[in-house]
Amino acid sequence: MIRKFLVSVGFLFAFMNVAQANLEIVITEGVDSARPVGVVPFVWKGHGKVPLDLAKVVADDLRRSGKFNPVAISEMPQTPQTAEQVDYEAWAALGVEAVLLGNVEALEGGKYKVSYSLVDVLRGQVTAGNKQELKDGQLVTSQDHVLLDRFKSVAKAQLRQMAHLISDNVYKSLTGERGAFLTQIVYVVVVEGANLPYQLRVSDYDGHNEQTLLRSKEPIMSPAWSPDGKKLAYVSFENKKSEIIIHTIRGPEAGQRTTLTSFSGINGAPEWSPDGKSIALVLSKDGQPDIYVIDVETKKLQRITKNRRIDTEPTWLPGGNSELLFSSERGGKPQIYKVNIDTNKVNRVTWEGEMNLGGSVTPDGSALVMVSRVNGQYRIARQDFDTGYVQVLTRTQLDESPTIAPNGSMIMYSTVAGGRQVLALVSMDGRFKATLPAKEGSVRAPAWSPFLN
Repeated sequence: MIRKFLVSVGFLFAFMNVAQANLEIVITEGVDSARPVGVVPFVWKGHGKVPLDLAKVVADDLRRSGKFNPVAISEMPQTPQTAEQVDYEAWAALGVEAVLLGNVEALEGGKYKVSYSLVDVLRGQVTAGNKQELKDGQLVTSQDHVLLDRFKSVAKAQLRQMAHLISDNVYKSLTGERGAFLTQIVYVVVVEGANLPYQLRVSDYDGHNEQTLLRSKEPIMSPAWSPDGKKLAYVSFENKKSEIIIHTIRGPEAGQRTTLTSFSGINGAPEWSPDGKSIALVLSKDGQPDIYVIDVETKKLQRITKNRRIDTEPTWLPGGNSELLFSSERGGKPQIYKVNIDTNKVNRVTWEGEMNLGGSVTPDGSALVMVSRVNGQYRIARQDFDTGYVQVLTRTQLDESPTIAPNGSMIMYSTVAGGRQVLALVSMDGRFKATLPAKEGSVRAPAWSPFLN
């Protein structure tokens, strides 16, 4: 697995092609232990059929976060249309702490007004929604049980994004943490038998709004997002040798590709620095594969490691541009090490398990997510930096390439199911699990975007 960057990779040409969703999240376990919430079907105020079931999208988002278990419509005690109609006692009897309700109104010009409210059931029980408080010297009724009360007008094409925005707001209201539903993933799809079998695709985190960025006869590897979400770096092949390409996907220069490195030997495993000015990468131009850092603008190169064994898979520690983690065989079997790029001092980070590699650091810097081999099986594991405690999170087969949601709540990774590679999800605590089987091809090398809004 550590040698995956030794494979020559390449591309022929790139173009944008909007496609139907190739991925569909299928939950496999962990919902029953999540917090019950109510997501009431939104009221449709228009002619014909509602363009999108926003409540379903929101319920799916919350369920997939691993933290919430939306009540099935058939089990709801009521379907209120306003906050005043919520029966607090009935919802509380189901253990529900909050209820989301809303409506979608068709406007002129193809616009839709989406209104929604989030009601705190427990608070509503205490105050009955009629808490009195002084404001400007007068006694007024406070709606402190209504956590959210918002509306926004959007075009039809933006309704799914609007649903994800609602999910983000509900998630933050109930957890205090930012939601990650308005994010994207990039991944490689391999369609056997196709003229251009290797495809670089990007989609919403849930597989919808998929676009093909690149098609190639040769493998594409290691896509990585820039911190602003406007560019990708990945390994591809041109002129019969591996190269690292920077591909702009947003803004006025969208579609533009430039070659960052094209040295003899290996050019692999690009990883953007937190400030977006540098990229850590693997080069073998001076002998064995080692870690380097390159300035994206000037292309000034700095060698970070120098060892007779393979060093690969660099990843930055958050909060600065001075420390990297990387996988290395310098101790015999692959383990994860930390290096200071100013002093080149190296320390070993992982000790448990037969081998550990493919590390990523949680956004808050508290833990390492990695591929750990235990009893001959490759699993996704989490190691706490303070305590050193290692928790194996998955039980799937040949797990690799973990990537973390920007809010640190979920991990996406590549695994094997039904004889081909698919993507899978696991919550940071390991309780919630889901797969993202593709309708076509094998899917590998996922990378979760930063926050995009």
